[in-house]
Amino acid sequence: HVWASKRVVAQVKDANEEISLAEAQRLYPKAALGQFVDVDSSHIFARIPTQTAKQVILQRIREAEHEYLYDQIKNWVGEIRLGTLTRKDPVRGWSLDFDLDKVDKVEGLMPPTEEVPTEHYRTGQRLRVYVYDVRRTQGRMLQILVSRTHRDLVRRLFEAEVPEIYEGTVEIKGIAREPGSRSKVAVVARQEGLDPIGSCVGVRGSRINNIVHELNDEKIDIIQWS
Repeated sequence: HVWASKRVVAQVKDANEEISLAEAQRLYPKAALGQFVDVDSSHIFARIPTQTAKQVILQRIREAEHEYLYDQIKNWVGEIRLGTLTRKDPVRGWSLDFDLDKVDKVEGLMPPTEEVPTEHYRTGQRLRVYVYDVRRTQGRMLQILVSRTHRDLVRRLFEAEVPEIYEGTVEIKGIAREPGSRSKVAVVARQEGLDPIGSCVGVRGSRINNIVHELNDEKIDIIQWS
């Protein structure tokens, strides 16, 4: 339906914007001079222009939804997210579901190059992954590209497990990684008297063990940065 907002006047000079008091009171008995009333003007539009207008409006709504989603998801880059593996494509890799409302407009993808050779994935598995890019694809879809091999996956896990790293009193200066085999993490203390290696290891290895477990027993060496 198309509605026109028209001003109630004593004498109509512009029928597109004005309506007589008598005509207005037939639609709205309490209408008075100077008020604006809504008049159904759908009858003046032919079918084809109406369909065209409808398609344009729906297209703009879809574009607005797409921009809203992109603004939400683009901030995921550089973070760890929990996803569910849904299916495996031999060429494109694993698809993931991130429990978003607009699942038909968002695709999570872990390419084969981002899979850890020693890890075995299965459909339905919940997996923590590192988001390294968010792209717009043809068909107005968003593609979240994720990795299990990225060295910053190790960095984010340390930030989550070691408060001193998250707060900045211990800094990771460098990470070298052979995914699935071993990683070396160089750390330095930014606070006098603080043991950076001990902070990362935790009491009886509690902190480092959580990280090793998340990486499926990948060996991690923590060294004093020089």
